[in-house]
Amino acid sequence: MTIERHDTKARMSRAVIHQGVAHLCGQVAGPEARYDDITAQTESMLARVDDLLSEIGSSREQLLTATIYLKDGSDFAAMNAVWDAWVPEGHAPARTCVCAPMPADELRVEITVCAAVTD
Repeated sequence: MTIERHDTKARMSRAVIHQGVAHLCGQVAGPEARYDDITAQTESMLARVDDLLSEIGSSREQLLTATIYLKDGSDFAAMNAVWDAWVPEGHAPARTCVCAPMPADELRVEITVCAAVTD
């Protein structure tokens, strides 16, 4: 059994791969995103997912699951507009979306994903 950890720190790894499945840590918007804009935060967050998936040999076409955490349910439609444009047609993962408090007050959205990794 092999477990591959990427960018491991004391508290967590950015990604852990086991049996061909990558489990990514929660991704939030980068500092370039306007914190009062759910569209900008969602775009930034998903760009970070793209970067991490690419880094570990996967892609959004290989997503298996996604859990999206929204600070405010009223952002659901705007977040979904960005999500729908980002997910490749025919490759939508199993997805859950919940309202939850964020680890920092300025954050409006966070995502965790699992994706298949090709050899």
